Amino acid sequence: MSPILRNPAFIAAVVAVAAGPVANALAAPSGSVPAPRAEVQVELCTPFADIERSLKLRPDGDPIEVWLFDDAALTLFERGLRVRLRAHGKHGDLTVKIANQDCSRIDAKMVPPKEGKCEFDVHGASMSGTVSLSRHLSRKKWKDLVAGRVAVADLLSPVQIAYLRDVAKIWPLPTDLRALGPKQSRAYAMQDKSYEVDVSKLPSGEQYVEMSHRVPVAEAQTARAALDAMLARSGVTVCADQAGQAANKLKLMLR
Repeated sequence: MSPILRNPAFIAAVVAVAAGPVANALAAPSGSVPAPRAEVQVELCTPFADIERSLKLRPDGDPIEVWLFDDAALTLFERGLRVRLRAHGKHGDLTVKIANQDCSRIDAKMVPPKEGKCEFDVHGASMSGTVSLSRHLSRKKWKDLVAGRVAVADLLSPVQIAYLRDVAKIWPLPTDLRALGPKQSRAYAMQDKSYEVDVSKLPSGEQYVEMSHRVPVAEAQTARAALDAMLARSGVTVCADQAGQAANKLKLMLR
């Protein structure tokens, strides 16, 4: 049996979430935020060439450049906030992700469907409700952002600012945020499209591989068990330290 399935904290989190706030969300009126889903995420530590061969992966779209924004002390990360820019061709997507949110109590006006969502991130033994809010940027604007000619706060949308200020209480943002990156990111998929695989290469050369799968919240535990079993059959190793991978990436990019 996978270690995470023997982890009481993970099992308790899934049961509590499925029986509590999410149950309320499923019964919420039509004017509220849609019922959240869970994204089961697993960091993999087998070399990617072996993963690609074992899982018969194929590229799913073109590579993109990704920047993260934080200060030298990783203040935003410590407060559960990530600011991410994904650049693709002439356009970019600037996203704020706020962890530890109660998806069942989100006001739909604060998270408009066309601009954001609330879902549960299942990473290692933890489960966290996470709000994501995005806006599109022109090439000029995202180029100015990564070059430091304009501040992150000046390019956030009114919806992003309102959520950070009025709900998350993370406003104003630190004035010394810096662009960390770019890391090169490319998506891969299995033949049946059942799982998504993201391969990231940091500027310093380190490579990270993450596999994910979105499911209804009540199915998170079952989905993680199925994922573990599939990886074990394929000879792919799950990283022992799941919770620390995001921090490790940021610290490496700070250098």
